[in-house]
Amino acid sequence: MIVNQTSGGKRFKGISSRIRQASLCWNVEKYEICGNFYNARKKSRIQTSLKGVQTDMTKRKSLLALAALGLCCTVVAHAETGKLLLTGGVSSIDGAAGGGLTPWAVIGTNATAGQIGASAYLTRASTKDYALTGYGAALAYSERVELSLAKQDFDASPAIALNGIAPFGVAPGQHIAMDVLGLKVRLAGDAVLDSDSFMPQIAVGLQYKSVSPGSLRSVFNFLGTQTHGTDVYISATKLFLAQGILVNGTLRSTNGNQNGLLGFGSGATGKNSRSLVPEFSVAYLISKNIAVGAEYRVKPNNLEALGRAAGLGNALVEDDWKDIFIAWAPNKNASVTLAYVDLGRVVPGVTAGRKQTGYYVSAQLAF
Repeated sequence: MIVNQTSGGKRFKGISSRIRQASLCWNVEKYEICGNFYNARKKSRIQTSLKGVQTDMTKRKSLLALAALGLCCTVVAHAETGKLLLTGGVSSIDGAAGGGLTPWAVIGTNATAGQIGASAYLTRASTKDYALTGYGAALAYSERVELSLAKQDFDASPAIALNGIAPFGVAPGQHIAMDVLGLKVRLAGDAVLDSDSFMPQIAVGLQYKSVSPGSLRSVFNFLGTQTHGTDVYISATKLFLAQGILVNGTLRSTNGNQNGLLGFGSGATGKNSRSLVPEFSVAYLISKNIAVGAEYRVKPNNLEALGRAAGLGNALVEDDWKDIFIAWAPNKNASVTLAYVDLGRVVPGVTAGRKQTGYYVSAQLAF
């Protein structure tokens, strides 16, 4: 059988392009061979290209085909292990994949093209006067869609001091519970496969939140806040694989107070409308399974004006959130994150204006 030389040349050009892309990962020592760089989508494309290579081509082209086949088979063999460690982020406090405080554009779990993945997490945060326990799970399909559910239990014990301002009837040791249902869809880009270009991965998401304030409901009524609300956000994540650096920017539309734990919106003298607030993350991969980084999340501060109008000064001010974290993934199915958090002032009228600094620890399992 005679092979068309022009067609064969095009096939080899396609294979050569795949080899050049693979070389980016081979040159990054911290990821060793990094076969994960090619997920099932690349595996399928490479195999399709190789089908056109015929055994009766000239000796020189046959040797080149064998070399390309050997390299591609090595990459495909490692692709079965899934994503690169930590490039899918960890579970945020609201359940979406990203950092601890803010979502990223990445899709969580270990699912790659055509696969369904799942993850679960448990989080504990403690500051000078407050504490939060959170847990949840997420499902993802084909690195395209992520559905998450999170539950939060916030220890609002200091709020009993509000009974000294008015007969609110706040019970001792009162907790606030919040459920978060999230949906995220990747719109464009691929954080790993586009790591050698300027194209980021872009995703949009929403988080529907429902709060159960318990004996604090009378306080919510005084503030004029609602017990449910929806945040909408868009995130862009850029991974510079060769440098081991990840940066993320998120723009959130929200009217939540303290992430929704103090309800949504405000009474007439406060700010009841939605705000567009930015959030930023940066992470550095010091090895293939350890990352360090920081996050900054701007808050809408809806209640400060209401507090001042009520003669409470800055008792209801809301500061921006920030953290410094380290994340460790001992294997592709598990990760642990430890962070120093600074939540600024959280209802400073009942905490003597103390800044709420402390720790955050989270463990995640992903499949």
